[in-house]
Amino acid sequence: MCGICGIFNLDGEPIPHRYIKSMTDSLAHRGPDDEGHYIDVNIALGHRRLAVLDLTPAGHQPMSSKDGDIVLVYNGEIYNHLELKVELEALGYQFRSRTDTEVLLKGYEAWGIEVVERLNGMFAFGLWDGQTRTLYLVRDRYGIKPLYWKKAGNTVIFASEIKAILTHPMVSPQLNPDALNEYFTFQNLFRYHTIFKGINLLQAASTRWISEREPDLKRRTWWDYDFTQRDESMGMEEAKEETLRLFRQAVVRQLMSDVPVGSYLSGGLDSGSIVAVAASHIPRLTTFTCGFDLSSVTGAEVNFDERREAELISCHFKTEHFQQVVNASDISWALPNVVWHLEDLRLGMSYPNFYVSRLASKFVKVCLSGAGGDELYAGYPWRYYHVFDAVGRDDYLRQYYEFWQRLVFDKGKPLLFTEDLWRQVRDCDTFRTFSRVFTFNERLKYDSPDEHIANSLYFEIKTFLAGLFIVGDRLSMAHGLEERIPFLDNDLVDFAQRIPIRHKLANLEKIKRFDENETKKLRRYKEFDDGKNVLRSAMSSLLPSEVLKRRKQGFSAPDESWYRGEALDYVTEILLNRRAVYREFINPGFVARILERHSSGKENYRLLLWSLLCFEFWCKIFLDGRREEYL
Repeated sequence: MCGICGIFNLDGEPIPHRYIKSMTDSLAHRGPDDEGHYIDVNIALGHRRLAVLDLTPAGHQPMSSKDGDIVLVYNGEIYNHLELKVELEALGYQFRSRTDTEVLLKGYEAWGIEVVERLNGMFAFGLWDGQTRTLYLVRDRYGIKPLYWKKAGNTVIFASEIKAILTHPMVSPQLNPDALNEYFTFQNLFRYHTIFKGINLLQAASTRWISEREPDLKRRTWWDYDFTQRDESMGMEEAKEETLRLFRQAVVRQLMSDVPVGSYLSGGLDSGSIVAVAASHIPRLTTFTCGFDLSSVTGAEVNFDERREAELISCHFKTEHFQQVVNASDISWALPNVVWHLEDLRLGMSYPNFYVSRLASKFVKVCLSGAGGDELYAGYPWRYYHVFDAVGRDDYLRQYYEFWQRLVFDKGKPLLFTEDLWRQVRDCDTFRTFSRVFTFNERLKYDSPDEHIANSLYFEIKTFLAGLFIVGDRLSMAHGLEERIPFLDNDLVDFAQRIPIRHKLANLEKIKRFDENETKKLRRYKEFDDGKNVLRSAMSSLLPSEVLKRRKQGFSAPDESWYRGEALDYVTEILLNRRAVYREFINPGFVARILERHSSGKENYRLLLWSLLCFEFWCKIFLDGRREEYL
């Protein structure tokens, strides 16, 4: 796992070494083990290495072909690289290292850029083909590993993180108003722009390329999720047995490493299943849990601490277990660090992820994560029931759009934004942005409850899970820790998409509607026990019954209570400060009303308050350049 970057001057202008050196310096946290640069007049590639496979200098990057014409900077893990290596050796290729980097490099020599369609793993890479003078930028099937790019005049700049792009003298941080509008609608971005004007995120499962002869960036998308090809003849027993077989295979594949491997452990089904398989292959597996001080917490949030459940699984599988306990005051230290590393603001309260990643990095270099299980196996039933009874496409989109406005509804936007910013974004149609996600798959239909739920799985895995990947990558790599996602294994994903909806959700007739902001959903969820049924059944031979029976709970700090109690003074100090930078874009009167309604218990605005805090520090650190003051 690494940090990569590069610069390509299409007009032939030479690139000073200091430019690429500044970029790799900004990515040092992603790769503390090695640094490398390649410059050939108008092309420069940079790399910071976190050594996981073949720890010798043979894994140094940028890595070049024997004739020097092809140069690669690569971030990720290719779990089927040994199988590909056998194929390449049969074609006459010889290897000098045990790295998957070299397999990718020689795979390009043998099969061209289409090699990406043979890869099972998580990756982002930049590849320079000196023969055709072409730069390729590629991101994995699922978008687990990030890659950002910007075209500034005749220069293309790319990197694993935006902060590296910002070091280039042609780039200055500016706010993208349309992206900010999108963020304060969905607490996420559904398009492939960022809140930095002109800086873009490479789409998952896509390749972009540009050459001196053809200076316009071209793109090809080579894979997409598809829940429309379900095998309705598949019985529950077949679904259960094949899920278990492929899941075991996926976890074992992702244990490959020349450094210690551990696992996050929340106490739930997904991480517990991963630990069950991993512990049978790694003696005394190291596991990590983040819990919360609940001494001042009330309501449904009193159940947010999962340490007891995690300890149960740890004891069952004899893991070496470590815990991080977060309290209300921990947000003040973590928040500026979280924003600095995250940059590309996404989703909810992520500072617990920052803390548990920091804990894990003290013991291991690789940590397994349970992300993806909910999105593949329908783990959020309270969301799908919003559209269960939709009539046709228009009704479905309307109902689901209403639900996914997680922060501010459209009618509240004129009150949220300053007059100047509102004039800039008032014609930005966030409903159209939302609807466009569904147009990527032309097979989608809207004629039955099963189809509505399948479409919801598609949407959430393309948007919500994609946001989780960005958060997971940034906050783990902030500590030089590699996160792996066993549920996002090609074979397991391909099979999971074919499983009928009835095997994932059984109680479809019990329609319940929940507010995503409403923590009481946990209490109301007890009215039905549903979601991930086939996965739960498949893991029955691995996990204790207490884990299998446990109802779904997300990984979240008890911020509703803390923002009304112990953390209220801190939140007030940041958001009601007359010198707050956000006031250039956000109406401070709106923020004051939101804070008053939350602190008085009239409404639960924990998601919006978190996003406002993040945006304020984003403005301070990136727009005002006050990083040294806060980090």
